[in-house]
Amino acid sequence: MSVVLQRLTVMISLLAGIGACTAVPEQSVDAPSLWQDQYFLPVSDIPEPTSIFALPPAVVRDVRFDFQHQSVAQRLSAQQWLAKYLSAAEGGFRYQDNDTRIAADTFYQRHGNCMSLVILTAALAKILDVHVIFQSVKVAPVWDQQGNFNLLNGHINVRLKAASDSNVYQASAADLLVDFVPTETLRAYQTDKIDESMVQAMFFNNLAAEAMVNNQWHRAYAMLKVSLSLQPQFIAALNNLAILYRNNHQLPMTERVYRYALQLQPQNLTTLYNFAVLLDMQGRWDEWIAVHRILELERIRNPYYYYGMAQQAYREQRFTDAIRWYQLAIEKADYRHEFYFGLSRSYWALGERKQALNSLKKALQLSRDDNWTLRYQAKLNALRQH
Repeated sequence: MSVVLQRLTVMISLLAGIGACTAVPEQSVDAPSLWQDQYFLPVSDIPEPTSIFALPPAVVRDVRFDFQHQSVAQRLSAQQWLAKYLSAAEGGFRYQDNDTRIAADTFYQRHGNCMSLVILTAALAKILDVHVIFQSVKVAPVWDQQGNFNLLNGHINVRLKAASDSNVYQASAADLLVDFVPTETLRAYQTDKIDESMVQAMFFNNLAAEAMVNNQWHRAYAMLKVSLSLQPQFIAALNNLAILYRNNHQLPMTERVYRYALQLQPQNLTTLYNFAVLLDMQGRWDEWIAVHRILELERIRNPYYYYGMAQQAYREQRFTDAIRWYQLAIEKADYRHEFYFGLSRSYWALGERKQALNSLKKALQLSRDDNWTLRYQAKLNALRQH
């Protein structure tokens, strides 16, 4: 059974509304007892947390020069110019799901994963005195598999704040969202504001996860120490630390880390799942059954479980099955516009025009994102013409 390694952008918070986890006996664990330095060699090439945003003087000079000469001619504010400068459509930087990099490396490579591009955006914004807001996006679980690891990917983006001047009124002044993943894939999910320290912790957790995939255990351990020094209660990094110990045959330490993480978030499903893998390995069936019961209960309570089943059925052109799954998702969360949109597409595929129109109207009514609203309205207009 594979464990879940959390990496690449940010942990996805999978919190269940099921009360405290009584299946895991309480054992008090303190944070200093989580480390086993004697088993890992020191690593020399670890960047300082603040240095991940650093850009070479020549880059700083060139960016300032380009801004000063282009922004006036194009009548753009600093935030508008920066958003255009970053845009892949404008010849800027493109999203590519690969290794996490510091700002300078991403600048020269001209592409990167979400974390790398967010780090670069913040670095460029600092040059132009543009204030940034980092955001963790509450996306549905996105899974990948590499070797023995199931990887749980998350997503972050950054908002460029409009310049504030009490003496000047700008009718068009507004924050600009910079997101390197196509907007339609985000489904207007909610966001949480996070601070720079958390972004740094996520960055080093990414490096640790990528090192673990490549069996670079000493490097992964060093990166996790940095991540957890920045955010001692970062559950994703704690889970990855436990997995590191497990893969180095330090099972008592693996359990100690899981129990500490469960003290912080008793309902975290990723921790519970990974802990269940450990219990399974050790043949501790009574404890495994208790934890697994909680995991199964939450799975059937989660509307996105049904939504995922519906999406799969739709892709396989099993439209009647897709309708059933979408309806089950709606029973659990009747406020999600994407559930109704999927239902509409399935009805339309079966030639049930009235139900398709009604479902699409509901999706339009529930949408709070301008991009989705425009999309739904266009599709509704097209359906009405048929």
